[in-house]
Amino acid sequence: MEQKDAKKSLGLLDATFLVAGSMIGSGIFIVTSDMAKDLGSSGWLLFTWILTGVITLFGALSYGELAAMFPKAGGQFVYIKEAWGKLPSFLYGWTTFTVIQTGVIAAVGVAFGKFLGVFFPVLVDKTLVSYASVNINGANIVGATVILLLTFLNTRGIQYGKIVQSVFTSSKLIALFVLIVAGIIVGANSGFFEANFTNMWDASKTVVGENGAITSIKELVPYALMIAISTTIINSLFSSDAWNNVTFIAGDIRNPERNLPRSLFLGTCIVTVLYILANVAYLGLLPLKGTPSGADFVYTRDAVESAGIQFASSGRVGTSAAFMLFGNVANLLMAILIMISTFGCNNGLIMAGSRLFYAMSKEGLFFKKAVTLNRFGVPAWAMWAQGIWAIVLCFSGSYSILIKFATFGSMVFYIVTIAGLFKLRRTMPDANRPYKAFGYPVIPFLYLLLALIICVSLTVFTFEDTIGSIILILVGIPVYYVFFYKNNEVDPSKEVIDQF
Repeated sequence: MEQKDAKKSLGLLDATFLVAGSMIGSGIFIVTSDMAKDLGSSGWLLFTWILTGVITLFGALSYGELAAMFPKAGGQFVYIKEAWGKLPSFLYGWTTFTVIQTGVIAAVGVAFGKFLGVFFPVLVDKTLVSYASVNINGANIVGATVILLLTFLNTRGIQYGKIVQSVFTSSKLIALFVLIVAGIIVGANSGFFEANFTNMWDASKTVVGENGAITSIKELVPYALMIAISTTIINSLFSSDAWNNVTFIAGDIRNPERNLPRSLFLGTCIVTVLYILANVAYLGLLPLKGTPSGADFVYTRDAVESAGIQFASSGRVGTSAAFMLFGNVANLLMAILIMISTFGCNNGLIMAGSRLFYAMSKEGLFFKKAVTLNRFGVPAWAMWAQGIWAIVLCFSGSYSILIKFATFGSMVFYIVTIAGLFKLRRTMPDANRPYKAFGYPVIPFLYLLLALIICVSLTVFTFEDTIGSIILILVGIPVYYVFFYKNNEVDPSKEVIDQF
């Protein structure tokens, strides 16, 4: 953000912490369970996590050039506008505000509340309000409270957000590293490595009925395996998403032409390595395959081993792995780790997201007041708008749906953005490029190819999970023409219609 009344205060380490901290939430401790049921193979499970890391790194390396060209608040919104114009950039901002950013903030906030329920069971045991299929309990209220607290802290100046991000990101990186090292060392003598990596490429899909029982186990032939990988990868992609948030806050970063590309690479690389090693540790501590234990699951060694990775209690693979290391205190230790992780993750999302909506307002594509900075040099109005909508989503009850909407929507606009890199090379050949995309044009092209395959596969084979995101993006078109088009025809950079 180009600030006249606040100096740029984020260095390379701060920006790297923002990338890593925004990426690491609760996903790495949970999603491997569903992926194990979808793939039934340790080899293909690790392959999918490695592929996720490669895709993420390719995206980050490609974004580096755009970040260095346009080191402004708003990041990806700015890149899309420069390449494709105002309508596509508005659709990105619209989708980000309605679900990509705020939906993830809401889901991560409620995840914090659910794990706080480990210490205070009343938060999750007692339903306060029930409507349709939605049950509201104390975890929803805790999630909303966390969002309020972090929003308030970040409106007091970027130094507060910076301190929270540094403390919580470093804490969870250290804790995750300790879990990985201990898991691999203990796993080396557990016998599970040998068992899990025997016939490691024999893939199968375990189908579970509504009652939680296994209904069938289907061997995956090559074509079916490709479909399984291209759809279940949405889980690991969600866990690895939000790396682009650092571009939103470019105006607060010192020497952004150099530090933005570096932080994108370093942050995504660190998280990718940790995620792959975390899954290796899981495979050393637990059998891949298991049987459903149902609602009567009790943490004992026999029960945890019987459930395996596939049927870890409530999908909490991290907790099951920690139990094999630390015994009965594992539930408490993992709850603390995930609370630290989600708190730091939401701080990064809240701090960065407001800068995107500030940039949209400067272009006349968001609420007019969102363009103002408070006395601390922070777009507080934009931050509160983001926070209030995220709190509303906390009580929607549609967290799994929000996550799927958000991750698919992110992938669509990553494709649009990196396609813009190719266009800008052609339309702005003489523009200053302090950093040029590594491996151009091969690596950006491979990203586009892989991302397109995943999006098409998700749309074809899990249409019910993607149609909502597609509709939401398309709804943005009439919103743009009704509320913003005429205004931008008059003055495309400053004004916004009064009634909005």
